[in-house]
Amino acid sequence: MKKIIKRWLRPLIKTNIIEGIIQYQRFISDWRKYKKLEGAEPIKLKDSYPCLFDRSETFSPGSHYFYQDIWAFTRIYNSKTPLHIDVGSKAEFVSFLTAITNIEFIDIRPLDAPYLKNLKSIAGSILQMPYDDNSVKSLSCLHVAEHIGLGRYGDPLDPKGTIKAARELARVLAPGGNLYFSLPVGKPKVCFNAHRIHSPKQILEYFSDLRLVEFSVYDDQKRFIENTDPVSVENNKFACGMFWFTK
Repeated sequence: MKKIIKRWLRPLIKTNIIEGIIQYQRFISDWRKYKKLEGAEPIKLKDSYPCLFDRSETFSPGSHYFYQDIWAFTRIYNSKTPLHIDVGSKAEFVSFLTAITNIEFIDIRPLDAPYLKNLKSIAGSILQMPYDDNSVKSLSCLHVAEHIGLGRYGDPLDPKGTIKAARELARVLAPGGNLYFSLPVGKPKVCFNAHRIHSPKQILEYFSDLRLVEFSVYDDQKRFIENTDPVSVENNKFACGMFWFTK
C-alpha cells in the first residue's frame, strides 16, 4: 500500500495540484478505455504506475549531462587512448567508455558493476588519487569538483574543496596528457550543500599550470556551443562549462 500511495502522490508533488488533477482525470479515462480493449491484460491497482507528464510534441534533453557526456566521449574516442581514468563522473558515462577503452574509475563510493569488462573500480578520493605525479595520460572529471567540500556525498567539509580537487587532477596529469573537466559556470556562488558555481576565470586560475585546448559550453539559453570564449558565459547563472586541458 505504501508503494501505491508513493507512486500516486509523486506526480502531484512534482507539479501544481490543479495540473496534477487534470492529468489524473486523463490517466483514469485511459485506464478505463484500455480495460475495454480486446486482448487487454488484467490491471491491478497495486501494479499501477501513473506517468502523467510524458505527452509532448518534442523531446529536449535540456541537461548539462547530455551534452557534456557526448562532448567528453567524442574526444576520448578520437584520442584512441588505451587507458582512461575517470574521477566521479556519472555511471552511464563510465559504462559507455568501457565499450571503447579500458577504464579505471575513482570515487569515494566505488561503482559496483562487476559484469562490465574493461572496468576497474577503485575506492578513492579526488583529493588524494592513487597515482604518481605526471602519470595519467587521459583523465576526466565531469560535474564533480563543484561538490567537493560541501558534505553532500559524505566528504569532509572544506571551502577549498574545488580548488584542492583541481590541484590534484593537475598533479597526476602527465605531460602531453588530456584532462576533460566540467562543472557549473557563471556568476560565482555556493548553493549549499548541492554545489558551487564558478566563473570560467576561476577555473582557468585553478588550472594555471595547464594549457586550455578548448572550452565548450551548454549555456543558460540551452545552447550547446563548442570551442568558444570562456568569457562569453561569465554572466550566466548556471551554464555547464567544459574545459579540455593539457600539460
